[in-house]
Amino acid sequence: MVTVAPAVKLERSTSHKVLWLVAAAMIAIVASLVFFVPNRPDVVAGFSTRELILIESILFVSGLMSGLSGFGFSAVGAATLLFIPPITEAPLLQTLSTGNQLLSVERLKADMPSSWKAFWAGPGFPILGGMPGAYAGIWMLSHLPARQLMTVFGGCLVLYCAYSLVRREGAQLRGCDGPIAGAVVGFIGGAFGGFTAFPGAAVVVWTGLRSLPKAQSRAIVQPYIIMSQLFSLALIALQHSEYLSARYWALLVVTLPAVLPGTFTGVTMYRHISDVNFRRISFFLLGLSGAALLIRLYAPLLPRLL
Repeated sequence: MVTVAPAVKLERSTSHKVLWLVAAAMIAIVASLVFFVPNRPDVVAGFSTRELILIESILFVSGLMSGLSGFGFSAVGAATLLFIPPITEAPLLQTLSTGNQLLSVERLKADMPSSWKAFWAGPGFPILGGMPGAYAGIWMLSHLPARQLMTVFGGCLVLYCAYSLVRREGAQLRGCDGPIAGAVVGFIGGAFGGFTAFPGAAVVVWTGLRSLPKAQSRAIVQPYIIMSQLFSLALIALQHSEYLSARYWALLVVTLPAVLPGTFTGVTMYRHISDVNFRRISFFLLGLSGAALLIRLYAPLLPRLL
């Protein structure tokens, strides 16, 4: 016990320093690009140079987040709604998230289900429930107002972040780990994923409430996200092909090079980061993304209330 404690403290101290250095370097690079690169209008798909820099920066962090935690690409990427309308943003994030997940799964094969028994004990029933849920989500994207959808999504992220940070250590949900619970959670995740491109939200909360180990949680969340994103993209292509417009393809080509380095960086950090910092970063980024959405939606109303 005496010899282990200093090593643990040193590991935590080192991981803290690395995280702060990475964050400081990213902020410095983005700030430099925004302030010193000439801001030319309508460079690609109607976006200015400054807007593209900010979009790519958000998606780099999205890739880093997903590579680090196995989820959260679209939660962080939801901040691109500051620039991109939901009908274009949802399929773009779904496509980028699928590529991100496939890349990180390839590099973390040891954490994934290795048999059909492990598959059905893990992500199988959530995936099964997520398919009809995706139909509901695509319908909501097409028929419900964007402001209400984003309010629900942003509010859920902020509330879950707050709950996770104050939750008592060791507290967990019991009796909700069977096939029916998995299918219901998968349906809810599929519905959210249809209009937010973040199907993992409900499943991440479910695994978090059950206090599953990091590797076991990842083995459920990542396969679920991949299958949900692919199914939702197929539905969009079949039912709403107009969403996959020329603007969507232009943004996909421009943003993909920003996502891949973020994914590799996140996977590398995942191998070395402590469990405590892993949870802190996940909760912070989820809450920050939700708060950014709510501020974007309701900041223009504040002067009327004051």
